Amino acid sequence: MSDKKRLFLVDAYALIFRGYYAFIKNPRINSKGLDTSAIMGFMNSLLDVIKRERPDHLAVCFDKGGSADRVEMFEAYKANRDETPEAIRLAIPYIESILRAMHIPIMVKEGFEADDVIGTLSKQAEKEGYQTFMVTPDKDFAQLVSENIFMYKPRFGGGYDVWGIPEVQKKFEVENPLQVIDFLGMMGDSSDNIPGLPGVGEKTAKKFLAQFGSMEGLLANTDQLKGKMKEKVEANKELGLLSKKLATIMLDVPVTFDANDFTLDEPDIEKVTEIFNELEFRQLLTNFLKTFATETSTQENSTTNSGETEKPQKPKSQKPTTNTEGQFDLFAAPGSGSVSEEESLSGFKTIENTNHLYQHINSPLSRKLLLQKLMQQTSVCFDTETTGLKALEVELIGIAFSWEKGKGFYVSFPENQEETKAILEEFRPFFESDIEKVGHNLKYDIKVLSNYNMPVKGNLFDTMIAHYLINPDMRHNMDVLAETYLNYQPVSITELIGKKGKNQLSMRVVPIKDQTEYAVEDADITYQLKEHFTKELESGNVTKLFNEVELPLVSVLTAMEIEGINVDTDFLKELSVALSDDILRLEKSIYEQAGEEFNIASPKQLGVILFEKLELVKKPKKTKSGQYSTAEDVLSYLAKDHQIIRDVLEFRQYKKLQSTYVDALPNEINPKTNRIHTVYAQAVAATGRLSSNNPNLQNIPIRTERGREVRKAFVPRDENYVLLAADYSQIELRIIAALSEEETMMNAFKNGEDIHASTAARVFNVPLEEVTREQRSNAKTVNFGIIYGVSAFGLSNQTNLSRSEAKELIDTYYETYPKLKAYMAAQVDFAREHGYVETVLHRRRYLKDINSRNGMVRSGAERNAVNAPIQGSAADIIKLAMINIYKRFEAEGFKSKMLLQVHDELVFDAHKDELETIKPIIKHEMENAFTMSVPLDVEIGLGDNWLEAH
Repeated sequence: MSDKKRLFLVDAYALIFRGYYAFIKNPRINSKGLDTSAIMGFMNSLLDVIKRERPDHLAVCFDKGGSADRVEMFEAYKANRDETPEAIRLAIPYIESILRAMHIPIMVKEGFEADDVIGTLSKQAEKEGYQTFMVTPDKDFAQLVSENIFMYKPRFGGGYDVWGIPEVQKKFEVENPLQVIDFLGMMGDSSDNIPGLPGVGEKTAKKFLAQFGSMEGLLANTDQLKGKMKEKVEANKELGLLSKKLATIMLDVPVTFDANDFTLDEPDIEKVTEIFNELEFRQLLTNFLKTFATETSTQENSTTNSGETEKPQKPKSQKPTTNTEGQFDLFAAPGSGSVSEEESLSGFKTIENTNHLYQHINSPLSRKLLLQKLMQQTSVCFDTETTGLKALEVELIGIAFSWEKGKGFYVSFPENQEETKAILEEFRPFFESDIEKVGHNLKYDIKVLSNYNMPVKGNLFDTMIAHYLINPDMRHNMDVLAETYLNYQPVSITELIGKKGKNQLSMRVVPIKDQTEYAVEDADITYQLKEHFTKELESGNVTKLFNEVELPLVSVLTAMEIEGINVDTDFLKELSVALSDDILRLEKSIYEQAGEEFNIASPKQLGVILFEKLELVKKPKKTKSGQYSTAEDVLSYLAKDHQIIRDVLEFRQYKKLQSTYVDALPNEINPKTNRIHTVYAQAVAATGRLSSNNPNLQNIPIRTERGREVRKAFVPRDENYVLLAADYSQIELRIIAALSEEETMMNAFKNGEDIHASTAARVFNVPLEEVTREQRSNAKTVNFGIIYGVSAFGLSNQTNLSRSEAKELIDTYYETYPKLKAYMAAQVDFAREHGYVETVLHRRRYLKDINSRNGMVRSGAERNAVNAPIQGSAADIIKLAMINIYKRFEAEGFKSKMLLQVHDELVFDAHKDELETIKPIIKHEMENAFTMSVPLDVEIGLGDNWLEAH
């Protein structure tokens, strides 16, 4: 390896933007509502480089004020750039603070771009005998590559490519990296608004360079060109030379490389930790501490093999003694040892530096004493330890109990299930008592206990759901909450049993002492979170929603998940064969239209067929990686004009249907019950809607015939039952009519009119009885689209209307329903003032971007300001209905059971003998779950499968 010192120069904005967009579909939002995606993405990349390379010298280079010289040369330079996203603008001061705390120099010069700063520094360092690595994904830097200057290029999906001279020669088909300037000048750069030579793309630029060597060589020999290309190049010689100048990275920026200023020094651990804790970067903090561990982890005066002395590590606190075996003291004070409660190096309290007394309960006497203490409490947290994640298929290993900070107990269970049942039976008085039961994701624990016929009664307090109401956009797992609200870092499960995969251990093989520490810590921390969240719920005005809706719903969903639903596997096998036939038919049709066979499932191959061979579009959209986009929205827009695209979309739909549902559903059947038990996520959707997983039964397509057929596979328990589906009719439209107090729309609902025909009659100004099917369809699209902020462009795509006709229809719609428009404007104004909107039950949707200066970001938040209260109110109402129906069914001891909730629909296993009794109960409870100025309407259907019932 070279003995030269190595300098790494980081292109700050390139990595910041890259990091931001890496999280674009799942932004990282902390408890304060700050979008930390850009900071996290950048820091991940920076730490990765430091860990991999351990550079001798490092600096991070920023732009400031753009390139004054280039703008003077060409006013439109970079003029087409979108405004920097607000999250990135807010991230920059944080990133600069972190870099200063890490003692990493920030190189920036007003009026120059980072490219020019990096170019100047790299050439200066080269003269001083350094190897320089430019950390950037930007291809423009290839022009700087030399014997001692390299591109260190982040790879999509992780890792880096190092480009030296051979790599640049191969990539750009040039002899010298300096020719990259000519290449960029010839083909231009749309992202920087460098015009280039008209008609010259990548292939032509490479051909010209091979033939003429440079831009000047090309322009001096245009007589060798032919036809229109000759005309274009000769007419744009000045533009070509200007483009080359614009593409040239400057090497004379007034910055100086001083090796002493660029050394990678030891960071200020405390300062970085403080910033990371403020941003709530838990994993990143651990990553940071590990990255610099070599500088901080050895004893004072210890030496490495090279003889260099490393700095001493702050000694760890002695771990408190934990009473896990033998002596049993229910009344001891926690942490009676000599340990002081200090924070770890990461700034968090941990089990190792915090006083606690976690006791293992392993004898009949100790269990009896524990039960006596449990029965004296008003509120107790419990947490089960099990053999896996599927609650209805696992075995119980232990239960932890806690009702006081720093103190708790762990009851372990043997592998023999009969013995486990006997020990668990001793605690029946507690589980059946009125004592409040606290937990994190209690639904899981209750289902585990149901395997042993142990009900959990009394009021519940679920910290996961409490936090979901407090801060719906943040993650809700216990470790994150402990770190955020208690400044405490719990023991990771991976420390005990390893990472997920075939080598992961069972909790059963973990030593009982470690089980005790881990399990009781969970219960202890959860109980502390409960104390904290009780106040937070009150300050957020969601205590009533929590107590009267979300907590009672836990019991309802638990019962539904335990019940499960019957599935006809024979029918699914037949459907899979039929889908295979459909897929083969479509493949054949696509190949015939394409004139060749190819991999239809490959976006790259499909793009080439559609947009190069068949040339379906003049200027096809491309992805960031440069290939043609064949995304759903792109193809859907073209579908009505091209049969091959309609076939491709249908092909994709059938393949997904087959793999996601038809072939996958039988694998989800519980071997004990022979039923499918979906799991409802109560703390995911910020609107308040439930989501369904393992399997997801809410996304089964219902707009296509084949999609609807999947529902045929869901059947009643046996011949004594039928499936009953109860569906709210147009609930969201009824809610928006009531909330906006739009009389015209309200009256249509009150009079039982067809709302879409009624709307069509008004906006198209025709009598109700003369409304055509197309007019009704267009009105329906607008009715539902308005809630989601449909634009003229969007409406035009969804209908046969032109853009101008769609705009006219939307304008007429708002003229017809003026109060509706006023309500929507009022919602946006409320959100701007308060930062959130509310449902009818005061569920809050926080909108951090409602006052963003970025127009696109702001308009998204404005759409949510209108949509969230409507969707959220519909979710609230069906939850109320579910709770009331569940209570009625329990009180009257019906054999019929509620099985599924899918959007606005409830599905029941209805006993035939109870049908006439339960139908009016279901209809009444759903229609009267919440009273509005517009009546709710529920349609009920019956069938031998879900499709028939629906």
